[in-house]
Amino acid sequence: MTATDTPTEAPQTPPPPPPATISFESNYGKNPLGEATFAAMCARLPSVLRQTAQMAWAIDRLAVILLLVCQVLTGVTAAVVLAFTARAMQHLVGNGPVSERLHAAFPALAVITAAVAVGRISSALSSYGDGRISPGLITAADTALVEAVCRVEASAYSEDGFANRQEAAEVGVSRTTMMVKDAQRFTAAFVRMIAASGVLTALHPLMLPLLLLAVVPAGLGAVLSARVDYETHYANVGDRNVRGMMRWWATTSRHGDEVRANGMTDYIVYWYRTLSERIDKRTLTAAPRTLRIMLATSALGGIFLLATWATLAWLASTGRLDLAIAATAVVAVQTSLAALSQLVINGAALFHTSLYLADMRSFLDLAAERAPKRGEMKISAPVEEICLEDVVYGYPGKERPAVDHVSLTLRRGEILAIVGENGSGKSTLSRLITGILLPDKGRVAWDGVDLASADPSSVWAHTGLVPQIFAQWPLRARENVTLGQPRTFHDDPVWEAIDAVGMRTAIEELPKELDTLLAREFFGGSELSGGQWQRLACSRALYRRSALLILDEPTSQMDPRGEHDIFEEIKSIAADRITVVVTHQLENTKIADRIIVMQDGRITEQGRYEELANGGGLFAELLALAKDR
Repeated sequence: MTATDTPTEAPQTPPPPPPATISFESNYGKNPLGEATFAAMCARLPSVLRQTAQMAWAIDRLAVILLLVCQVLTGVTAAVVLAFTARAMQHLVGNGPVSERLHAAFPALAVITAAVAVGRISSALSSYGDGRISPGLITAADTALVEAVCRVEASAYSEDGFANRQEAAEVGVSRTTMMVKDAQRFTAAFVRMIAASGVLTALHPLMLPLLLLAVVPAGLGAVLSARVDYETHYANVGDRNVRGMMRWWATTSRHGDEVRANGMTDYIVYWYRTLSERIDKRTLTAAPRTLRIMLATSALGGIFLLATWATLAWLASTGRLDLAIAATAVVAVQTSLAALSQLVINGAALFHTSLYLADMRSFLDLAAERAPKRGEMKISAPVEEICLEDVVYGYPGKERPAVDHVSLTLRRGEILAIVGENGSGKSTLSRLITGILLPDKGRVAWDGVDLASADPSSVWAHTGLVPQIFAQWPLRARENVTLGQPRTFHDDPVWEAIDAVGMRTAIEELPKELDTLLAREFFGGSELSGGQWQRLACSRALYRRSALLILDEPTSQMDPRGEHDIFEEIKSIAADRITVVVTHQLENTKIADRIIVMQDGRITEQGRYEELANGGGLFAELLALAKDR
C-alpha cells in the first residue's frame, strides 16, 4: 500500500466543556452550621418561635391571637378527653349490667364528644388564622428582599459572595410561609403533649420518662437529617444560582436568535443537564447519610417504645394498676406518643425552616449594612459645577484601579465627551460623577457638597442616565418614559420626550399607544426593535429635565437618522444642564465643548475635537483607525 492509499482519519473535535466549578475561599463560602453542635441547634428553637411570632404579629395581630387561643383550646380539650376517658373506663369495665354501665358512663362520654367537637372547631379556626397570616408574611419577606437589593450601594454587587447570599435569601423567602405552619403545629403538639403527659404522670409516674425515651431518638434523627439537608443545600447554592441565570438567558426570546443562529442549543442543553446532574449528585450522595441516621434513631426509639408497652403490661398484670386505669393508660400512651411524635417532627421542621430564614435575615442585615449612609446634606438645582478631586476607585478583586487619580471639573452649559478604549474607565468615571459609586480616595463634589456627605436621593433626583446596558422594563410605554415618576396629570411632557427622540409614530402604531405593555412575552404586550428601545431609553433621561445628563453610548443601536435626532436634541438642551456623553463613535464628539481621553483609568488628553484630532495622541490614533475601513 502506498502513502496515497492510506485512509485519512476524520479530524477530531474536542468535547463540549463542562460547567465551571464554582468555589469560594472567603468566609461566605463556609457553611455557617458546619461546626454547630446539636445542643446549639436545638437551642435556636425558642428564638425562632419568638421571631416567627413577632413577624406574624406585625402582619395580623387578630389572627395571631386567634391562633394562640386555638392552641390553648387544643390542649384543654386533649386534657378533658383523657380525664373523662378515665372516668368512662371506670364505669365501662366495672361490674353490673351493660345498660347500667353505659348509663353511668354517658355523662363522661358526652363531655368527651363535646371536647372533640371543640377541638375540631379550634383546628378549623387555626387554619383560618394561618390563611390570614401566611400571604402577608411571604409578601413582606419578598418585598423586604427586593427593597434591600435595590437600596444597597452599587459597589455591594461586586463583593465576594453577595450574589450567593442573595440566592440563599431567596430560598428563605420561599420558606417563610412554612414557618407559621411549622410553628403552629409545633405549639399545638407541645400543648397536647403537656396535657397528655399530665394525665399519664397522674396514672403512674414511671410511664412518662419511658415514653420520652421512645420519642427523643426520632427527634434527634429529624434534626440531624435537617442538618445534612442544609449542608447539601449550602453546597449547591452557587450552582443553583448560575443555573437559574443560564435558564433565563437560554429561554428568553430576546436571545433566541443568537442561540439558534450560532448553533448553541445542543451545548446549552448539555450544560444545563450536566450542572443539574452535579447538583443531583450532591443530593444523592447525602441520601445514605440520612438513611443511616433515620435507621439508627428509629431502632433506638423502637426499643424504648417496646419497653414502655412492656412496663404498662407488667404494671397491669401485677395489679399495680387497676384494669380501668390500665385501659386509660393505653389511650394516654397513644395520645402522648402521637403528641410527642408531632412535637419532635414539627420541631425539627421548624428548625429546618429556620436555617433558610436565618440566611434571609443574614442577607437583610448585610444589605442594611451596605445601604447608603452618606449624610443628610441636600443637593438643589440648578447644579453649576461638579468637581472630582484626585479620585481613585477600584473594583474588588482587581489589582489596578478602574479610575486612577482623576481630577476634573464639569460646568453647567458644557457638553463633555469621554472617550477611550474598552476598559479604560469611562463608565466607572460616569458612575462616580453621578454618585452611584463613591471614590476610595479623593472626593466628588456637587456645588461644593461632597457626595459622601449628601443624601443620595437628593443627588439622584437631579440626574438623568442612559446606561450602556439599559433596561427594557415590562411596563406600559408611558411608564417606560416616566419610570413611574410622572410630572403632570396629563401626557404632554411624555409626548414631548417621545418627539425629541423621534418615536411618536412608533408609539402611535402600538395597539394602545402609551397604555401598551412593552413585553411581548405577556398576553396583549408588544415589542420594540433594539434601536427603538434605545430611543425610548434616551427619552427617559430627557423627560427628567435633570441638572446632570449622562449618556453612555446612547446611539449604538440607532440608524443615522435616529442618531442625528438624539445629538441635535442634546445640543438644544445643553445650556440648562451639565451633559456627559460616553462614546466610541469619535465623530459624535464634535458636539462636545470638551473631550477627555481615558487610558488605564487616567485622563491622558483633553481638548476640543480639532485639537485632539491633530494632536498626535491616542484620540488621533483611534480616529485614524475608525476611518481606515
